[in-house]
Amino acid sequence: MCGIMLSIGPEADPAIFRRMLGTLAPRGEVTETRHESGLLAGTRRLRVVDRERAVQPWVSADERWLLCYNGEVFNHHELRSELTALGHRFRSASDTEVVLAAFEHWGEQVVTRLRGEYAFVVVERATGRAYLVRDPLGVKPLYWARTPGCLHLASEVKALVRLGAPVGEVPPGHHGWADADGHPQLRPYVDLLALGAGRPVVADPDEAALLVRAALTDSLRVRLDTDLTVGVVLSGGLDSSLALLHAAQLHPDCVAVTVGVPESPDLAYARRLAKDLGVAHEVVELRPRDIRLADVREAIRISELTEYGDIINAVVSVPIFRRLRELGVKVVLTGDGSDELFGGYPMYHEVGPEASRRLFLHKIRNLCRTELQRVDRTSMAFGVEARVPFLDLALVELAMRLPIDLKLRAGQEKWIVRRAFADVLPDYIRRRPKNPMSYSSGLHERARLYKPLFARLHRSFGYHLLEPVRRDFDSVLMRCGNDLDAALAAGRARPDYTVLEHARDLVGAAKWNATPIMRRLVSPRRNRGDEAPLPG
Repeated sequence: MCGIMLSIGPEADPAIFRRMLGTLAPRGEVTETRHESGLLAGTRRLRVVDRERAVQPWVSADERWLLCYNGEVFNHHELRSELTALGHRFRSASDTEVVLAAFEHWGEQVVTRLRGEYAFVVVERATGRAYLVRDPLGVKPLYWARTPGCLHLASEVKALVRLGAPVGEVPPGHHGWADADGHPQLRPYVDLLALGAGRPVVADPDEAALLVRAALTDSLRVRLDTDLTVGVVLSGGLDSSLALLHAAQLHPDCVAVTVGVPESPDLAYARRLAKDLGVAHEVVELRPRDIRLADVREAIRISELTEYGDIINAVVSVPIFRRLRELGVKVVLTGDGSDELFGGYPMYHEVGPEASRRLFLHKIRNLCRTELQRVDRTSMAFGVEARVPFLDLALVELAMRLPIDLKLRAGQEKWIVRRAFADVLPDYIRRRPKNPMSYSSGLHERARLYKPLFARLHRSFGYHLLEPVRRDFDSVLMRCGNDLDAALAAGRARPDYTVLEHARDLVGAAKWNATPIMRRLVSPRRNRGDEAPLPG
């Protein structure tokens, strides 16, 4: 994966371009650029596939096209074989070259053949026309801004804010063309809201379990296709535990990383699972008092997020990926997306089936600017490529075809996933109820102390040029009784928290943070080496 940056047009300025590309330095290990008349292109490349020869920007053999590419295409071996049979001759073993060769052969239809997590730009060097693509779920980012005589494209908002111009986003599942003197003309090539439409509902539990198991196992298999050490962000919950189980089975070199306060449930479950599997386990122990304003400010700078709750999750995520970088791990699996697909949120079960489906689709469509943005920015800020197996498009489509009563049954969320892997999941994981990372880690309420400052910090980095910070949609939805239309209207009418709401929130957070202090004053001191017992 990489950070990519392009300035296209007669007014492209090499000095400005260098500064913008420099902003993306944490996303990779080496800087690679190409300067031509009216075209400045560069990457900050994280060397994962064909590390020595996959140099970017990649230029086609006939020198007509130039590619800047961020991400991974997991079916590049199959595409390479197909293109070789069609007469293409390859110069490297990289998926980068495969992507450009596939575009040369199939043109815009290339998007129907790619399986992966990617964003890329192909430029016709003679004309400066640029073809822009972003993956269906928006796992990988791509933004643009215009100044007179120049179109700028970048992997992160922070690379573009120095221009002082409004920033636009290439939406997930969109592609299209752009010229230096106009806005990108983009259209969808995947309609997330229509995935699975016209295909039969999978209502039989046995069939559904077999299909879920096959789809997730295959998704994990292709994401474990690397000769590098693979990390797993392990919360000790269902999703990350499944990722670790497969990594331990399918890859010879993996490590689990967990963050939390010493006595948190996360650490107890994660430690037990890693020990049972014989997997190396790195624990980032943090106490609430370890999170300070500087940490919150840095999380906002890194993440560019626009909802308060996501920023709090970013504060907790940053130490995980910092530790992974210290370990030299460049590829990691996460469990993100499972809750959205398989009914891991209470709101899905508090309304009827039709309303539940609408909520489900809303969550999926907005993952790109919430969970997936957090994962991309906090991982790539430390040169770590995070892969999200639960969001493979085939698995998303399957989830669209499962009725809600297979996702929640007998009061247990993600029931079908638990059933699909019942024979390999330890009971203490399979029966563990959902506990969101930021809460169960014991760090959420500490970060919430600084919540009233989030919007001001966000503006200080210029991120409002894309969009400002707004209220947490989940909390708005809850107050609206899980009525999606009412929540959307309420969010538009009053996008940010009021001073009074911030004050109430601050009082609650201050009270929570004071409790451990009082407990320490009245309780005997525990020995540092004492382990918290495993819950349940």
